[in-house]
Amino acid sequence: METVYLMILVILAGSMISLVGGATIFLAKKRRNRAIQIALPLGAGALLAAAFFDLLPESFEYGTPRGLLVWALAGFTIFFLFERLATWFHHHHEHQLGVRNESQSRMIVIGDLLHNIIDGVAIGAAFVANPLTGIVTTLAVSAHEIPKELGTFGILLSRGWRDQKVLLANIMTAVGTVIAAVLTYSFSSYLSLSLGPLLAMTAGMFIYVAASDIIPDIHEQSRRVGTWQAAILVGSMCVMGLIITLLGV
Repeated sequence: METVYLMILVILAGSMISLVGGATIFLAKKRRNRAIQIALPLGAGALLAAAFFDLLPESFEYGTPRGLLVWALAGFTIFFLFERLATWFHHHHEHQLGVRNESQSRMIVIGDLLHNIIDGVAIGAAFVANPLTGIVTTLAVSAHEIPKELGTFGILLSRGWRDQKVLLANIMTAVGTVIAAVLTYSFSSYLSLSLGPLLAMTAGMFIYVAASDIIPDIHEQSRRVGTWQAAILVGSMCVMGLIITLLGV
């Protein structure tokens, strides 16, 4: 039981680190629009790097690449259909943009929640193996969450969400990590987990959000703004990929 409390404490500390990292965008009150313009491509790069450097390669450890890529496509398709469904119920053109922004925001939060649940399962399994391994795993997860959280905060702010709503949404998704870790640790002897499909589907969701929602926004900017946003996207993708590779997560 003491190990469970230790695990919860370490997860909360790690979540606070990544949350504070993402919340640094709130400090840019006077230059919020510029901060969002930076965070938007930063978030897209972080999502793509998480999908291709972390989630997909890790999913391949649980099954064949061909089968798991089908699950990734399923995640991509589910988010596409989810967004189409949101627009079907709103036919007035003046509401289309608001509905689209809200559906995109919800998809990002859902994807973030799934990612956090997967992190919780991994952390819980690591604590089952060894508490020290669990602590190291939690710290590694928290480290690679910081740029992703920064991007998520920026994307949600750009979609019209207020600071308090963005913060609350991220706290609620972080709870998923704790719950998943505790359940995995408590029922590890009874569970036969297949993380591959879940990892692959989350990767597909992240790819959809970045490729179909964020990147088109960059193309709609002026040549100057679009050019440096593209540079930030590519740069953040490379940096995030390097961090993930170095941490081995």
